[in-house]
Amino acid sequence: MKHIGLVLAFLALAGCVDRSASPTVPEALEIGSNYRVFAASTRLPEGPDSFGYRRSDQLRYLNLTVSIPPNREPGTLRFGYGNPNPQRNFTMANREIFPDAAAFRADLRHTMNAHPLKNKEVTIFVHGFNATQSETAFRAAQLAHDIDMPGEMMVYSWPSRGNPLAYAYDSDSALFARDGLEQTLREVKAAGARRILLVAHSMGSLLTMETLRQLDIKDPGWAGRNLGGVILISPDLDVDVFRKQMSLISNPPRPFVVFVSAKDKILNLSARLRGTHNTPRLGNRSSAQLVSDLPIEIVDTTEFSDTAGSAHFVPATSPALLAMLQGARQMNRTFRQDETSFESMIVGVSVERGPDSEIILRPLSDSSR
Repeated sequence: MKHIGLVLAFLALAGCVDRSASPTVPEALEIGSNYRVFAASTRLPEGPDSFGYRRSDQLRYLNLTVSIPPNREPGTLRFGYGNPNPQRNFTMANREIFPDAAAFRADLRHTMNAHPLKNKEVTIFVHGFNATQSETAFRAAQLAHDIDMPGEMMVYSWPSRGNPLAYAYDSDSALFARDGLEQTLREVKAAGARRILLVAHSMGSLLTMETLRQLDIKDPGWAGRNLGGVILISPDLDVDVFRKQMSLISNPPRPFVVFVSAKDKILNLSARLRGTHNTPRLGNRSSAQLVSDLPIEIVDTTEFSDTAGSAHFVPATSPALLAMLQGARQMNRTFRQDETSFESMIVGVSVERGPDSEIILRPLSDSSR
């Protein structure tokens, strides 16, 4: 019964707005802060302003400019959908489809060449269940802007239906999209990225892990040689499946970070939908003891769930934790040092080790508990 309210909220959301609508508003370029996001998508185009939920065998590359509204609190993200107000809403200000992969590579290479050598890196964000393409671009821009992320941001937009009642469709689509993500990683590497950070949220973690497994079957050790790190945020992934996937990746990228929480109701609902409510998903805090022997870092964000905009996406919607992601590109060095070094780069956050060797994050006021 405790999940009925959540299900009813999903139903209300499904019926009140057309989330696929996201017009291009060039005037927004003069209003907000503009952030460029590259995109690769296996969604089928359905009009000049829409990549929908239908699956496409063709991988398309895009150049998107997102206008971020002024006077906004870090971690917040407001959508306008079919009628955005650039003063208040994230707005698509420009949208360009590259004619082919070669044009995408050339543009990405040219853009990276404008950065110092140390910032010639690309973060690829893989969204989760119930997401539209525009929502994904907006979330990536919000996260990158709020943490002042170095290098370039890119999204991999797989064909989620963008409907809370389409869990099974999205699960199949995540598997459908594996080849596209593999191709995207190879194209970004071919464009000359010095470092690639792969960040996945929720069901996007299933897609990410399946792609890493697929890459290793074709070319053992590819991920470890070519990726600068993997971050899974609230992964909606079966623990046994994750363990099997990890066992087949001969050289996992480092750092390999998994963000978990004990207050993620979305993952609890996912477990019920799958008939596995007696076992945790990888993103549940209770999974830490089941994967503590793997070459990964578990980061517990439970203490920030209540004040985050989304308990299913705490690192991106908690102002206190956005500073931590700002140092994500430094994790490889930090995790090989002591906890004091890790703590020193996070303002307002206490860091300690839990009983299963996970890293527990708390507000400094709670550090004595």
